[in-house]
Amino acid sequence: MKRVLILGGTGDASQLAALAANLPGIEVKVSLAGRTRQPKDVSGDVRIGGFGGVSGLTAYLRDEAIDLLIDATHPFAAQISFNAAAAATELGIPRLMVVRPQWQPVAGDNWIEVDNTEAAAAVLPSIAKQVFLTVGRQELGAFAHLENIWFLMRMIDPPSPDALVPKGMLLYDKGPFELVAERSLVQQYNIDTVVSKNSGGDATYAKIIAARELGIKVVMVKRPTMPAGEQVADVENALKWMSD
Repeated sequence: MKRVLILGGTGDASQLAALAANLPGIEVKVSLAGRTRQPKDVSGDVRIGGFGGVSGLTAYLRDEAIDLLIDATHPFAAQISFNAAAAATELGIPRLMVVRPQWQPVAGDNWIEVDNTEAAAAVLPSIAKQVFLTVGRQELGAFAHLENIWFLMRMIDPPSPDALVPKGMLLYDKGPFELVAERSLVQQYNIDTVVSKNSGGDATYAKIIAARELGIKVVMVKRPTMPAGEQVADVENALKWMSD
């Protein structure tokens, strides 16, 4: 029996856990960071919360006799990916990253690519008045000082009571999002700029298509640097790696 730990928090991770649970000779454990207050049901033995850095993750992998480690976290959760790389290397455990392909600009897109959310905030005063902000509740503070811009801020959970929040409206929703609805939302609030992380995948891509069709600018936050290691782009290849 192989014991597999999936570092989750994405749709890919949930799908992988559900399919892996049906594989013969595989015992699945899933770890969620706990950033989403009501995570959807996930197959396997699920734990919620951080490990306490590299040392904590290393101890968990050792104590639970984990044979394989699969990092299927969000592309912007770089710290846990580096921790996973260090812990797996220390223990000699095979590690795989499931990394969905990045979005690429196509004809008609008007992207301004920036390195982080602070850089995104810095470019907005000269280009935007009505912004559709879709970078998550933990990044709102980077935009709170922009007094002359109105923000439509979409996130899954409300920000903490003491969080700095820009001027505008909070919208709580979770993908996947349909193109018709995204186009309507952008038009309803007279959005002139979308701010997004380059998360990849289909669940939230409709806002990028809507911006393209409506001639709206997109400030696109690039992905952080990730640790070296074996990667696959989808669940199918992760299952194959697990079974080999």
